[in-house]
Amino acid sequence: MRAKPTDIVDLLMRFTGPDLTQTLSRIESAVRGVTAGDCVTFVEGSGAGREVLAAAAEMKRLAGQINVTIHALGILLCLPHILQPGERIESLSLGAGNTGREFDLETNLRVAEFKFIRWRGGAESIRQNSVFKDYVLLAEHPTPKRKHLYLLGVEHALRFFHGGRALSSVLSRDDKLQRLFAERFGDRFRTVREYYAAHAGAVQIEDVSPWLSELAGDLIADRDADESVE
Repeated sequence: MRAKPTDIVDLLMRFTGPDLTQTLSRIESAVRGVTAGDCVTFVEGSGAGREVLAAAAEMKRLAGQINVTIHALGILLCLPHILQPGERIESLSLGAGNTGREFDLETNLRVAEFKFIRWRGGAESIRQNSVFKDYVLLAEHPTPKRKHLYLLGVEHALRFFHGGRALSSVLSRDDKLQRLFAERFGDRFRTVREYYAAHAGAVQIEDVSPWLSELAGDLIADRDADESVE
């Protein structure tokens, strides 16, 4: 039987204290001079019991599900803001990947992908690659339905789409997407900007941060601060 999350947190807090760095520093200082005969007593006295290790392992397992949970909750909480009168959901993919479905959301009016990642504007090639893939798969999908890419803030993503990063770099780790580009475009496009300029009207890129303040609180605060200066 797995421990309750509250019990896991309590066990970990007993070991870490309010500041893990200080706790570890204290243990590192106190351990000097400990002998083989003293070791078991010292470890027990430091709070490093097996039950704490088990709690940490369980917390790591739970933490591995957080991104999937955020993705699922984010999509569900966006739906009331997205769906229009008369629009009906035909399929929804809430788990990791699309679980056999082509897109996160498909209705009788639209197909859509959601990305709840936080961009900071630095070297974010993995995030860029992921967003570009979603954009391309939407743009190239043969459907008369509207196509939407919903992001947690659009500033950095749009800067990337208008930028000069080489497509060879963006596609380097995705063989399937490389083949798609080679078959459809040959060497017509060299940079992200060139592809986006030719397909900018194919997909609507929309900001969901006003609907998900729990994920984007500081984004909204920064935006409000910028507007107050203008």
